[in-house]
Amino acid sequence: MNVRHVISRLGLLFIVFSGVMILVAAIFFILDLLQQHEAGREAQQALLFSGLIGVAIGLACWALNRKVKSYIGRREALLLVALSWLIGAVLGALPFFLWAQISEVPASTQFAQFIDCYFEAMSGLTTTGATILSDIESIPRSLLFWRAITHWLGGLGIVVLFVAVLPSLGVGGKKMFQVEATGLSPGGLQPQIKETARILAGIYVGLTAIEVTALTVAGMSFYDALCHTFATIASGGFSTKNASLGYYRDKPAIDAIVIVFMILAGVNFALYHQLIKGKTKRVFKDTELRFYLFLIAAATALVYFSLRHDGAPLILTTGETVEAGPGETLRQSLFTSVALKTGTGFCTTDYNPWPFLAHAVIIFLMFTGGCSGSTTGGIKVIRVWIAFKIMIAEIEHAFRPNVIRPVKVGGNTIDHETKLGIVVFVLGILILFALGSVVIMLLEGANPTSDCDYKTAATASLATLCTIGPGMAKVGAMENYGWFSGSSKAVMCILMMLGRLEIFAIIVLFTPRFWRGD
Repeated sequence: MNVRHVISRLGLLFIVFSGVMILVAAIFFILDLLQQHEAGREAQQALLFSGLIGVAIGLACWALNRKVKSYIGRREALLLVALSWLIGAVLGALPFFLWAQISEVPASTQFAQFIDCYFEAMSGLTTTGATILSDIESIPRSLLFWRAITHWLGGLGIVVLFVAVLPSLGVGGKKMFQVEATGLSPGGLQPQIKETARILAGIYVGLTAIEVTALTVAGMSFYDALCHTFATIASGGFSTKNASLGYYRDKPAIDAIVIVFMILAGVNFALYHQLIKGKTKRVFKDTELRFYLFLIAAATALVYFSLRHDGAPLILTTGETVEAGPGETLRQSLFTSVALKTGTGFCTTDYNPWPFLAHAVIIFLMFTGGCSGSTTGGIKVIRVWIAFKIMIAEIEHAFRPNVIRPVKVGGNTIDHETKLGIVVFVLGILILFALGSVVIMLLEGANPTSDCDYKTAATASLATLCTIGPGMAKVGAMENYGWFSGSSKAVMCILMMLGRLEIFAIIVLFTPRFWRGD
């Protein structure tokens, strides 16, 4: 294990990450200076000091280990990925914490405890979108912008790592990657890791630029358009408004734009490269893409039917109750289904009062997530599809034991190793979800001031593990996570990391053989 080289790479990452903090502080300092506005000066100082601390740490890590032999293997890659999110969240939390220490603004008490700051930063970097903030609009613009950037950087990191870097190193299984990225053959993306990462980053930045432009034209301020775009493309969900996107109720074009880009963010980014190369037929024949779009359409239809049948009220996140006519019901059904399916977690309506069928559909969407190679979380559509086909094959095998029918996806036969890996992953998600629910319930049960019911604990576990953001009951669309105890928040931070890095990249760090190198 070449730990020193991992530390040197980590140092470079910290320098870049902290450099972004300093840049954000400089931009908002200049903007406030031009507008003769000093209300956010303490937040800018917190960003600047945090950035300088991060740069100093990064330089020390790099300088002390720069002469070490350059080698990144599977173990080193896994360790680097895990530490990037684990320690990166500490750096990301520093601006919030320092601001709370030097500011006398009442809103700063929301970040008084470091665990709250760490939760917010981890939620940003893992693109979960769960927040401890009860009054988002009272936070200085520079800090909200930094909060949104953690989404964007985390989403970019996931795309580059899971589509470009890790499969090339064999981490996670190259065969599984080829199944997930249907059509991604040696002639697809460039074989060189750097070139592949550059292409994916270009696509990511391009989608960001297009959405920012569209939202600005639709009526958002440039600042809000940037923040909401960062959250959309990364499938995160942090908003600059207390009512989330429900704030823009009178601008349906904004809802439409965000829906489109949430769907696009949930698609395998490798397919965009195929589309750019003109291989349109290959893209639209992709099994996972078709199943993904089908699930969105089916879920929207079921939620719409459930709401219309039961006459459930439509309570917007602004607190306003609107008439549940066909058009409005369809709008809320589609937006909520897409937001929770892609793990973006934006909200325009409170879905807590909705009927059982709608809730069942929402829970299913939370578990399944978007496509592989996207910024979304959850089990991923391709795994759900393959797991379903494995189940059908096993059912047939029960009454026709002599028939061996191969499981195929997109013309590719799924081998036994890949099938076993998928079943283990799905089982792992279910076990972690159940374990997280029980642990949160026990921790909150030991807290005499807490009033946590099992539905809240279960959906909090699910929403953090599958990087959704909002859950149900007391962590629903109009609630937040700030009232949980520090220990529960720590557990949920672990769940966010496990879900974002797909479980095994974290669990392997706790096996002795990983460190021994045998």
